[in-house]
Amino acid sequence: MTRIAKDFDGQTVICTFDVTPGSAHDVLDALTTAYDEVISRQPGYVSGAVHLNDAQTRICTYSQWRDRRDYQAMLRSPEMRERNRAINAMCRHFEPVMYEVVDCWPG
Repeated sequence: MTRIAKDFDGQTVICTFDVTPGSAHDVLDALTTAYDEVISRQPGYVSGAVHLNDAQTRICTYSQWRDRRDYQAMLRSPEMRERNRAINAMCRHFEPVMYEVVDCWPG
């Protein structure tokens, strides 16, 4: 389970995908399969989540990694390079960005 905490020492990655309502579920299927078959099995993977906005025009993934290098190694694997090319072809744009948790307010 994803736990967002100020004391998390790993790497947080948030990817946003610009999609159309017609392609949103194809992209979701591709992302879900990638998480199930590849991403979640990589060394250093901690957790992840996939979000879809109400208009089905934006998808966001949130993943946590033990270290930035673990995330980068996953991206460079031949299987993920192929999958990312296919996902990119279904999107208008997608952008992975690395973040650090600066603060949070648990409810």
